Amino acid sequence: MNKVLENAEAAAALVPEGATIMMGGFGVCGIPENLIRALHARGTGGLTVISNNAGVDDFGAGILLRARQIKKMVSTYVGENKEFERQFLSGELQVELVPQGTFSERMRAGGAGIAGFFTPTAYGTLVAEGKETRVIDGKGYVLEMPLRADFAFVKAWKGDRLGNLVYRRTARNFNPVMATAGRITIAEVEQLVEPGAIDPDHVVTPGIFVKHILKGERYEKRIEKRTVRGGAA
Repeated sequence: MNKVLENAEAAAALVPEGATIMMGGFGVCGIPENLIRALHARGTGGLTVISNNAGVDDFGAGILLRARQIKKMVSTYVGENKEFERQFLSGELQVELVPQGTFSERMRAGGAGIAGFFTPTAYGTLVAEGKETRVIDGKGYVLEMPLRADFAFVKAWKGDRLGNLVYRRTARNFNPVMATAGRITIAEVEQLVEPGAIDPDHVVTPGIFVKHILKGERYEKRIEKRTVRGGAA
């Protein structure tokens, strides 16, 4: 079985208008850059994007946001992006804010077939409004529902032609749980190898979760914030 796509453009062609897409990334780390660029170039719009954050103004999901291709964001952190702020405050963009741990667990539940779970996070806050709550052993909990998507765009360090994936350090972030919760998971990797080249003990995402895989290129690997100290005079 060969799951390899020729390029990111071929992957973007699979995504219809109005699709819901999970996109890996934490800040500017572990982002499926090639898939996002291809989707931007294709102009597919009306998207619901489930991502930890909206990238920055000119990178990651930020380029889709700037081009008005996103109608709704489901995110945990929305700083570092002035265009996100502008669209949200003007009512152009729908936003669902989710606590970060709850965000990850909702996707894990979606991939595992769990119908919902109770968490103490956000109990008694605006996030809990309209949701079922319970007091269990004297502590308040909020019922959270699973997150699933039509597509999951994930970024891995290495993958084989069967879709087995290995991540590298912080770039791992939300990619593994997203890979399980997308109906069609498309992975882009820095290194594409033959089956058997990855030690089975090192596989993080088994190929059974990955529908398509492609080798990315031109990774920027940005540093989100750089702090330097001046040398002695």
